[in-house]
Amino acid sequence: MSYLEVKDLRVAFPTDDGLVQAVDGVSFNIERGKTLGIVGESGSGKSVTSLAIMSLLNRKHAIISGEVIIEGKNLITADEETVRSYRGHEMAMIFQDPMSSLHPFFSVGDQVAEAYKVHNDVSDEKAFDHAIQMLDRVGIPEPAKRASDFPHQFSGGMRQRAMIAMALCNDPSLLIADEPTTALDVTVQAQILSLIKDVQKEFNSAVIVITHDLGVVAEVADDVMVMYAGRVVERGTVNDIFYRPEMPYTVGLLSSAPRLDQVSDRLIPIEGQPPSLLRLPAGCSFAPRCFAKSHVNGDACDTTMPELLQTRPGHDVRCHLESSARISVAKQRLAGEN
Repeated sequence: MSYLEVKDLRVAFPTDDGLVQAVDGVSFNIERGKTLGIVGESGSGKSVTSLAIMSLLNRKHAIISGEVIIEGKNLITADEETVRSYRGHEMAMIFQDPMSSLHPFFSVGDQVAEAYKVHNDVSDEKAFDHAIQMLDRVGIPEPAKRASDFPHQFSGGMRQRAMIAMALCNDPSLLIADEPTTALDVTVQAQILSLIKDVQKEFNSAVIVITHDLGVVAEVADDVMVMYAGRVVERGTVNDIFYRPEMPYTVGLLSSAPRLDQVSDRLIPIEGQPPSLLRLPAGCSFAPRCFAKSHVNGDACDTTMPELLQTRPGHDVRCHLESSARISVAKQRLAGEN
């Protein structure tokens, strides 16, 4: 049974130049004990989706619709008090930049303790003891001593661990990690990913990992959702996405990343830039950059937005090409043929 259900989520930001449709009709669900990876270029709507799930977007500056359902409660229409009771307790988030997410004027231990006290009626002393336990759990050496240190005294990897400790201090059932390994060296990245997997196993949490790094997704995800221009363009198991991709954008991401299981003379980048969310193309948002567009008869790519349709059980694709043609084009592209 799904722990989190997101249905037709839409987020738009009014600006002087028009309406920015940052998230447009995103739907997915996730069970406890499973990990969903959300991938895409910058501006594809990944982080805005996570902020909407956490109800961290300012309703004065954002137009939000759809449903975010946790245990039968729609957080989009819930009152602020209800949302606060869920945030940090039922669901928690590891933010992209731990240096800007941790307050520079308070010790790391005090900040973890404060997150615990919000949902638990305990003394300051017990809350700080719990913070030390959490810092120890995420692998920070000498936690009793380091709990009194300030964020600037922690390395990048340790700050990320402290953010994880803060997110986990109330044993949440849903953990969202937004670019959890950004700006960390590969050794620390591996440690952070291993920590997230260990925590998930311990608490049977549902985990959403948002990243542009396909290697991270391959390492931790059970299912993958590929986003482009605010929409889901492909969704399936990690094996579907990495070994049987069909949406040209997904294929483009894979062909532009180095792989250890095959030798290629060069990588094939995706040409062009993502479209402005103020002025999306009338048809498929990826059409201006699509290498497979010539295989579609007529002008459907330029005039009609393709629907997200099932190509096989559990695997959905948004593309005008027939499935057999998508598979053929994908194989050629991933083999290094333009």
